[in-house]
Amino acid sequence: MIIRKQFIICGTVQGVGFRPFVYRIASAHALTGWVLNDSHGVTIEVEGRTEQIEAFAVALVDELPPLARIDRCDVIEQAATGETRFTIRASEDAAARTAEISPDTFVCADCLHELFNPADRRYYYPFINCTNCGPRFSIVTGVPYDRGLTTMRDFPLCPACRSEYEDPASRRFHAQPNACPVCGPQLRLHSAAGAELAEPLTTTIELLRAGKIVAIKGLGGYHLAVDAANDMAVAELRRRKTRDQKPLALMVADLSAAHAIARLDTAEEKLLGGVERPIVLLAQRADHGLSSLLAPRNNTFGLMLPYTPLHHVLFAAGFKALVMTSANLSDEPMAYRDAEARARLGSVADFFLSHNRDIHTRVDDSIVRIMAGRALLLRRSRGYVPRSVVLAQRQPSVLALGAELKNTICLTRGDAAYLSQHLGDLANAAACDGFEQAIAAFKTLLAVEPAIVAHDLHPDYYSTRFAEQLDGVERIAVQHHHAHLVSCMAENGVTAPTMGIVCDGLGYGSDGTLWGGELLLGDCRDFRRLGYLRPLAMPGGDAASREPRRMALSALVAAYGDDLPDLPLLGSAFSGGELKLLLQMLAQGINAPLTSSCGRLFDAVAGLIGLRQVVSYEGQAALELEQAINDAENESYSFAIITTESGMIFDSLPVIRAVVSDVLASTPAGTISARFHNGLAELFVAACVRVREAQGVNGVALSGGVFQNRYLTERAVVLLEAAGFEVLTHALVPPNDGGLALGQAVIAGAARGASA
Repeated sequence: MIIRKQFIICGTVQGVGFRPFVYRIASAHALTGWVLNDSHGVTIEVEGRTEQIEAFAVALVDELPPLARIDRCDVIEQAATGETRFTIRASEDAAARTAEISPDTFVCADCLHELFNPADRRYYYPFINCTNCGPRFSIVTGVPYDRGLTTMRDFPLCPACRSEYEDPASRRFHAQPNACPVCGPQLRLHSAAGAELAEPLTTTIELLRAGKIVAIKGLGGYHLAVDAANDMAVAELRRRKTRDQKPLALMVADLSAAHAIARLDTAEEKLLGGVERPIVLLAQRADHGLSSLLAPRNNTFGLMLPYTPLHHVLFAAGFKALVMTSANLSDEPMAYRDAEARARLGSVADFFLSHNRDIHTRVDDSIVRIMAGRALLLRRSRGYVPRSVVLAQRQPSVLALGAELKNTICLTRGDAAYLSQHLGDLANAAACDGFEQAIAAFKTLLAVEPAIVAHDLHPDYYSTRFAEQLDGVERIAVQHHHAHLVSCMAENGVTAPTMGIVCDGLGYGSDGTLWGGELLLGDCRDFRRLGYLRPLAMPGGDAASREPRRMALSALVAAYGDDLPDLPLLGSAFSGGELKLLLQMLAQGINAPLTSSCGRLFDAVAGLIGLRQVVSYEGQAALELEQAINDAENESYSFAIITTESGMIFDSLPVIRAVVSDVLASTPAGTISARFHNGLAELFVAACVRVREAQGVNGVALSGGVFQNRYLTERAVVLLEAAGFEVLTHALVPPNDGGLALGQAVIAGAARGASA
């Protein structure tokens, strides 16, 4: 019996080789009909015997092209027409107005084979790509997704490339970035002074071997590259980039090279070699043989594999590892436009390896680590954006503006939330420009003009001020830690009231004070603050976030009053005048705001034990405190839980006194760090047990930047689950402020009710 069925497919199914894939499997199963791109994704009609169509439906899911993703597939019975062949039809007029764009992705195995095949016309061509790989999001200038609305519009296809582009049997059928040496982009190499050099590829390899710093234009921006085994080159890069101690990202040729310098398990191998090609945080091998300056006082490397043809060609020269760090000065966004790169990096890079294919959207590398048994995105950018996060229910379209640090924006459409790439810290003017560009780009790509804008409560954030200047929209302010809680809930598809342990650096509280060590109970509509860490003063305000020694002093004064213990900190970390001034601030409460921040408590402990007195990058003290842990230590410091009318106060002063006692007893830093982490995890369980007994709620979400800490997160998850709690953690959305916009968007959407 001949039947006909229509498949309406939504997801990432345009510009990823989906239509020729459908053509091939329909032909393989002797089906007739057609496939086309439409306004929602792809529509297919197939006609044939029942068993043929059933086999086709299975292949449609099981044999997807690498970049395709099916979010929804509706199947509708149709009347048979007697059609005699299967065709790829031209897209409908409204095609791709709401279809998803694919993220940029790594070069596929087929293209790699051609890249290194001397008989192939694309031999060593550093812009080789097909429908299964290459640039996507970074080159799109508008919708629908076709060559004329990408930065490839300036490269007319030669006859050979045109033939591939129009052939449904070719894996380059409608591959918008398709090109070859005859018609496509070309490399250029210039000195910092502007002189052009011949043979860009071979010359760049020679320069890197000679210890030079080369700015290399990639998919989403420039990297600064040096030979990772060259101490002098790494030291000079750090000096010029003004990046004293923050670890530098590395690229290695393949998994074998990764194993030579780091320890990987199966899950980490899968992450490193996945289509997204993120930076993966991995434990260093002691005998890695690279420069000791790559990650000072850090036992991990951030490694990634080559993801562009150019990277593969460079590594064919035999480098053990290359530094591939974002091309910027400290705290700036990465450079991505050619003139901007030369202007901003002229004092950093010796040479610039660029090309004439423009990057329309800056996209930094994503960062991932394995935590609590699954992958956790610490920075969600290249390879993942603009994939959507599926929401538990449809809602009005909302634009959420994120926070100040690690900013991302989020735009919702129906039951999908689209988080932007990492945009950086909005204290920087270039990041603010990128923030506004991202808003415009996502509105265009998603064909959405939201009437609701969500922003943080903090009145001084750039994102808040930006929201206040918008006309014709409803503005909804969202408390920072409530947004963290709901971000974790939304990612996990949970809508029921849930406890949230939300620990981070700082966030503006509902009461106007600075929060950061919170136990909340809430959902997307409301929340209550049930507990918080005992507030500590921040002498000097923001300066205390950069100087753990200040928080250590604050903790000592809170714990001991005027009778301060004789710690090395007091004699070595401050001059006499500094110490006197800070003690006056603390005594009089002048320029010393109180905060319940867990991040600042980490700083205090790191300062007390002498690990870190001043930081050169955000979170450094907490990271080094985690790195110092003695895993064999099972003892813990005990927090007191004080019940008040306003909720539980988690008193850290007993912990501070225990730390001081251990320091005076010359207890190793690793033991002290382990006891502190263990005590914090046990506090979370004790507090949640009290809430469960009083409220009957059993779900616990862990969110906020502190939960980038692998030891603390994994220990907390184990203890909470052992106590019978249902624990929610992040994976696809960062626990830090990079995931905040998702929570803001869902809260604002719920405030205005569900919408069809």
